[in-house]
Amino acid sequence: MQHILIVEDDIAFGTMLQTWLRRKGFEVEKATSVGAAVKLLTGTFGKEVDLVLSDLRLPDHDGLRLLAWMHEHDINAPFIVMTNYAEVQNAVLAMKSGAADYIAKPVQPDILLQKIKDAMEQNAQQSNATTQNSTTQNAPTAHNSKFKTQSAKLTAPRHIEGKSEASRQLYSYVELVAPTPMSVLILGASGTGKEYVAHRIHDLSARADRPFFALDCGAIPRDVAASEFFGHKKGAFTGADTDKRGAFEMANGGTLFLDEVGNLSYEVQVQLLRALQERRIRPVGGTQEIPIDIRLVCATNENLEEAVGEGRFREDLYHRINEFTIYMPKLSERGSDLFLFADLFIRHANEELNRTVEGFDSAAAELLASHSWPGNLRELNNVVKRAVLLTRGNKITTAELTQAMGQIRTDNVLQLHDEDTERQRIITALQQTNGNKAKAARLLGVDRKTIYNKIEKLGI
Repeated sequence: MQHILIVEDDIAFGTMLQTWLRRKGFEVEKATSVGAAVKLLTGTFGKEVDLVLSDLRLPDHDGLRLLAWMHEHDINAPFIVMTNYAEVQNAVLAMKSGAADYIAKPVQPDILLQKIKDAMEQNAQQSNATTQNSTTQNAPTAHNSKFKTQSAKLTAPRHIEGKSEASRQLYSYVELVAPTPMSVLILGASGTGKEYVAHRIHDLSARADRPFFALDCGAIPRDVAASEFFGHKKGAFTGADTDKRGAFEMANGGTLFLDEVGNLSYEVQVQLLRALQERRIRPVGGTQEIPIDIRLVCATNENLEEAVGEGRFREDLYHRINEFTIYMPKLSERGSDLFLFADLFIRHANEELNRTVEGFDSAAAELLASHSWPGNLRELNNVVKRAVLLTRGNKITTAELTQAMGQIRTDNVLQLHDEDTERQRIITALQQTNGNKAKAARLLGVDRKTIYNKIEKLGI
């Protein structure tokens, strides 16, 4: 039977958790302070404990003190932090210090149970790996090895995947489909990280050692689309001064990622379908066909089923690129992952701007959590970078965060400067929000009255 220690000063809540976890088959002890937890861990229970579930705010010390004590005494049981949204930034700090995970209050039982199982499983895998390494060399403990790796890493990772249930489900689908040859269609709003998911599919596939080539279909002028896809020969058209390899040839043997595939013209869709069916391409102006072997991953923020129904997207191509669909969750659907991403973006901004900002104060964290983030990760990244630039102290306050968020909204408003641009941006925003005018207004950074007036004026 696996043993869990709950450290929670709210006696009623702690007792409820203890009872519920015992019903799930765990042996559970509880403590109401760091001192009481230390006494339990220094006794027989300390040798049996498989996981510690601790609140951050405790009467004598905070949970980070207990976590540090466990490290000092080589107690390698995974440590999960419980916290409220305003303190999630401190939970992120705990994870930097070696905590396995965190969960926001009010605790959702199913999510907590999954986090407990995942943490125990990961700890068991690390222990097995450490044991195997020790047979060939005097390896450090799993805990010490982890900390040496972290301390040696001077730069922040470029990407993280998140810990929320939505993130777990997303990447479980990625791991499921990646080893297969199936074409994948990634659907989601702008700024949700579709290209990163495409990269992960490639990295986890049998083609990982082959090229990954990305092409933004929304940025290709119609008259050069064939050249971008299939390449061209010198002299094929005015300006073709040299031979050029197209996207299919560049990705040959690997993965071709077509972003914003819904923007392709009907003529290019026909050419793309033929290439996928025949697995052969012919460069513009060429006479010889080139065999191609690619794994296709596409992404769009459009409703392709609706586009098929309206005749804007070929149904046969839709089924060809959509053997498996992955839906990208919005940032607002990823719960406390918001703070993990915000913390990462602070680290990126610190490196880029040569700053030393540590995080958000509690009021700024609450403001961060209350915003809907219609621009998703891209908007969050931009806001955080601006806030880091504006911050003069160690932590971002509501003053800097409000100013950074206001600048984002101002930029959006300034882009609505002529009728053609306004029309297209409003139509795009309505498509991204499934026709919800209030959400479209937030996405554009204008109030609802403005967007209603614009829609009526422009006849949208």
